Amino acid sequence: MKKALSLLAIVALSMGTVNAYAQEDTAATEVVDSSATETMDSAAASMDSAVVEEEATEEVVEEVAVATEDKAFTQILKEKFIEGGAFFMSFVLLALVLGLALVIERILYLTFAQTNTEKLLSEVEGALNNGGIDAAKEVCRNTRGPVATIFFEGLDHYDEGLDMVDKSIMSVGSVENGKLEKGVSWISLFIALAPMLGFMGTVIGMIGAFDAIEAAGDINPSLVAGGIKVALLTTVFGLITAIILQIFYNLIVAMIDGIVIKMEDASISFLDLLVEYKKKNS
Repeated sequence: MKKALSLLAIVALSMGTVNAYAQEDTAATEVVDSSATETMDSAAASMDSAVVEEEATEEVVEEVAVATEDKAFTQILKEKFIEGGAFFMSFVLLALVLGLALVIERILYLTFAQTNTEKLLSEVEGALNNGGIDAAKEVCRNTRGPVATIFFEGLDHYDEGLDMVDKSIMSVGSVENGKLEKGVSWISLFIALAPMLGFMGTVIGMIGAFDAIEAAGDINPSLVAGGIKVALLTTVFGLITAIILQIFYNLIVAMIDGIVIKMEDASISFLDLLVEYKKKNS
């Protein structure tokens, strides 16, 4: 009987120990599972926050890009011009305005100076054959342009001989050529002056930036960047002004060359016409 009770006590004790170990394993498993769940939840939350931040960053970049696209080029140019400072920028702007004024005046003058030389020669020849020198002079007087002026002066000296006609054509041609080139030298001056003013503003701006470094006693990029940006803007606008005026300057020079070539060709044809007229009437 005592042995049976002992065996039952041992079996009960063994089962209790097994149950305790099982409960401990279950608790440990639950702790591990809860830790893993918390880790996964925190990782998911971190990923969600990263995705949200990335989306917010993309939205900000898109908004900045849209805002930049919405700004017109003239608006950006205006803002940069204001940032460049009023002193040297005003001189660069003055050079641009005066240069463009001269360009417009020259282009209009050269446009009105264009003459259909073939038509004028035909009309002068017909007037000579039908009404003589006076009729040809009247045709030239009613025609606009330097070629008609040269023809008129040649006809006006016809009675003095063809040599005098040739000399008068050369003299009047030189005068008309000078009229065509009037003001062009001022345009070239503004082309050279605008970059110089820009470079001067750049040099003075750099001096101001180095003065700021010396006063601060330390090279701070934020302290220097503003002065350097302002300094370089003057150079940029000076170069833009020079480029614009240079393009129009080349256009004006090409127009003058074209008119001068027409004047020379028409003068030669006009002298030949007068020679033939003199032979007919001699």
